[in-house]
Amino acid sequence: MYILGGDDNKKKMKNTLTLIEELEYQGKVKTFIPKQIFVREGEFPNKIGIIKKGLFRYYYLTKEGKEFTKVFMKEGDIIASYTSMISGEKSYYTIEAIEQSEIIEISYLQWNKLRSTDSKWDKFLITFLEKGYGIKEKREREFLLMDSEKRYKSFLKEYPNLESRVKQHMIASYIGITPIALSRIRRRMKRINLC
Repeated sequence: MYILGGDDNKKKMKNTLTLIEELEYQGKVKTFIPKQIFVREGEFPNKIGIIKKGLFRYYYLTKEGKEFTKVFMKEGDIIASYTSMISGEKSYYTIEAIEQSEIIEISYLQWNKLRSTDSKWDKFLITFLEKGYGIKEKREREFLLMDSEKRYKSFLKEYPNLESRVKQHMIASYIGITPIALSRIRRRMKRINLC
């Protein structure tokens, strides 16, 4: 998902991994079981997590109980309801572990203390915000310009090997269709050997 290529990308990745290791000393390592909540919709978020192992998803829940998966987050990703945290508002979505997971958790207060002591943490934050912005822009473009089959193919490309780790209804909610419609797309793709 990084835009830079070659040596620049390798250097950026190495710096990011070094900073993640430093954060381990500042935060707490926590284990999550499937369906355990990191941030719940309607709560005031006050923490950030870096996924060491496992898988999470962000999802919205309607009053009728319908889920809309916003994004899947895997090893090396940062999880937080960041906009709500910086604005002091309640989270609009839930962040849930999909499988057994391990994260480094740091409070928002501690995070801000780190940022005030060294600008490297702002650079670290910018790296992840840029990645998040790129993902958001891509998702908007897909929903505006692609049909559901193309969105499914994009999901498979964006998240290789994730289909076996995620329930079908979550994938369907991510691409904006029903599980039945997803089954039809998958059958059609298998018939023509695309899946």
